[in-house]
Amino acid sequence: MNAINRYYSRINEILAQVFSEEAENMEKAAEVIAKANMEKNSVFAFGCNHAGLITLELFYRTGGMVTVNPVRAPGMMLDVSPITMSSQMERMDGYGKIIFDGLPAKEGDVIIIHSVSGRNAVTIDMAKAAKEKGLTVIVVTNMTTASSVSSRHSSGKKLHDFGDIVLDNHGDLGDASVELAGFPQKIASTSTVVGAAILNAVTARASEILMEKGITPPVFMSGNIDGGDAYNNAVIAEHKDNIFYM
Repeated sequence: MNAINRYYSRINEILAQVFSEEAENMEKAAEVIAKANMEKNSVFAFGCNHAGLITLELFYRTGGMVTVNPVRAPGMMLDVSPITMSSQMERMDGYGKIIFDGLPAKEGDVIIIHSVSGRNAVTIDMAKAAKEKGLTVIVVTNMTTASSVSSRHSSGKKLHDFGDIVLDNHGDLGDASVELAGFPQKIASTSTVVGAAILNAVTARASEILMEKGITPPVFMSGNIDGGDAYNNAVIAEHKDNIFYM
């Protein structure tokens, strides 16, 4: 079996484990996101560096929830040079609270925070500040890695310690998944593929819950399909009080 097939096999193993073992917490996450939409509260999503790719996955795209707001802050989205600066910045105590304090977040809102290791200060500070303000904190992390590393936060705690709902992506230690004979470093990370699957499934279920309650889910249509622009403009207008990225 070559590396292509080994990666495919490992991804399928992880997804099967996630959708079995995390089913209860995925349902809880869907319920709180649906509730936020029903009660006209806001939903935010954040991750540093490659963890932030899940934030980008969730917003302003076909089939995605209109009401998911990305948290994009300087140095946190692979937008700096040298790129190593982003790794240094996510370890800075206090920066996560500064980012959070700049959000129009309030009690009753929901925030999704993604970090594979959960050890760095920015996401921990953000989760801590969010809990203190009364938000529901949904954490997506890798408990194998998080349980194997020390915290880089002054509290000694990790991201999952502040999660109201914790979703384990069940990836390998350090995220890379495929071994090559004679090469010591594993290759091919899984957290982006699996994280996207987890949260797309969660927001799909949140939309389904809204439908079950007779509420039209706030979901984007493709702008490349006839009628898409008009549809999206109407949904955006309806939910404008909970959209902060336009």
